[in-house]
Amino acid sequence: MTERLDGPQAPGDDIPAAGAPSGPIETRSAPAPAARVDSSTPHRLGPSPRMAVFFLLPAVLLLGAWVVYPIIYSIFRSLFDSTGDRFVGLGNYGSIFTDSATLTTIRNNVIWVVVAPLIVTVLGLIFAVLTERIRWATAFKLILFMPMAVSLLAAGVIFRLVYEQDPDKGVANAVITAVHDTFSSSAGYPGARPRENDQAPAAVQSGAVVTKQQVQAGQPVLIPLVGLSPDVVKDAAPAKAAPAGGVSGTVWLDVVRGGGGTLNQIDPQEKGLAGITVEAVSGGAVKGTAETAADGSFHFAGLPAGSYVVRLPQSNFQAPFNGITWLGPGLITPAIIGAYIWVWAGFAMVLIAAGLSAIPRDALEAARIDGATEWQVFRRITVPLLTPVLLVVFVTMIINVLKVFDLVFIIAPGSVQPQANVIALEMWRVSFGGGGNQGMGSALAIFLLVLVLPFMIFNIRRFRRDER
Repeated sequence: MTERLDGPQAPGDDIPAAGAPSGPIETRSAPAPAARVDSSTPHRLGPSPRMAVFFLLPAVLLLGAWVVYPIIYSIFRSLFDSTGDRFVGLGNYGSIFTDSATLTTIRNNVIWVVVAPLIVTVLGLIFAVLTERIRWATAFKLILFMPMAVSLLAAGVIFRLVYEQDPDKGVANAVITAVHDTFSSSAGYPGARPRENDQAPAAVQSGAVVTKQQVQAGQPVLIPLVGLSPDVVKDAAPAKAAPAGGVSGTVWLDVVRGGGGTLNQIDPQEKGLAGITVEAVSGGAVKGTAETAADGSFHFAGLPAGSYVVRLPQSNFQAPFNGITWLGPGLITPAIIGAYIWVWAGFAMVLIAAGLSAIPRDALEAARIDGATEWQVFRRITVPLLTPVLLVVFVTMIINVLKVFDLVFIIAPGSVQPQANVIALEMWRVSFGGGGNQGMGSALAIFLLVLVLPFMIFNIRRFRRDER
């Protein structure tokens, strides 16, 4: 019996043709024709280009309105004078490098670019490495990162108070004066002096108050002073005569509130001057030193017998140490850079810590097993592996400091703002802060853009390289 492999049998299929070999015949069906693909019809994944353009169009319009158009118009405006009517070509750009005030801003920006990014990056690296070795690492990172939650305007207000000259208001000078007073007395009575008449027992010589007559043991020394407001010593103890014996005396404010009293004599209402250094001088050399008590009295202990001139050194009449003038012309730029570092060090720490967590621990442990010290591990393994992250942080900080504006504007007082000025602030001052020269301001804006562009391009290329 013949068995067909495929297809139904038709009548006469089992009858062999003439001359064909007898026996079963095996037949196969022809393969189905492949489906034709229309190459003229494009096949895409995702939405059509029209849909992409529809969603991108608002962003492109905003980018053009807020970035492209201002840049083009600023370039155009920088070629005209302050009124915008007269074409000056590159004259505004030439003024940038010839005007003394603008040169000061460029110098300050150079200081910012050299100092601030380097310190921020180094501190961020140190904090990131140290936080791996402490128990409360998360809390430590949170505290250091908290200044990033404060706007630069608020940070400027904070540090304007921190740098206040008065130690009772400024935190920085309060700390400095506390440390200074621990090692050196700051008591002083600026303006105090003896009366200038023949009856006065003391006179001024080279800034020091010196008794007119020599004194001996057992002879009381009275040194009345004037030139101070009674309010300065209103809380002082009443002046008293020193006990007899040796060379002793009293220094007091010989002024009675409301008038009255006896000149060159201690009255009950008069106040002693405490903390004044008193010297016993003989033959031009200091033989003994004492300090007045709360009631103004003093006594030289162990002083050899003889005649002496009692002298109050000039240091007693100098103003007390009140800290450092942070907001003065000399320190204003470093002070503002300090505020910038306070704000951005936490940001750098977080970025570097993220890069540090990606370093293979096997490399670090292998180095320690081979006998490398922690400093060698840090210098030869950790830092080289973190170089890409450190470079990104450093370049980002450079871009930020080139555009710094808020901190300088808030912290620097008006009297020293020209010494602390930077390009971004000068651009605003020239254009809108009273200068009224938008041609020059536009030139400064384009100059600042030219300075920032290379660092932005460098960062973008590095990001693309890392993605590959």
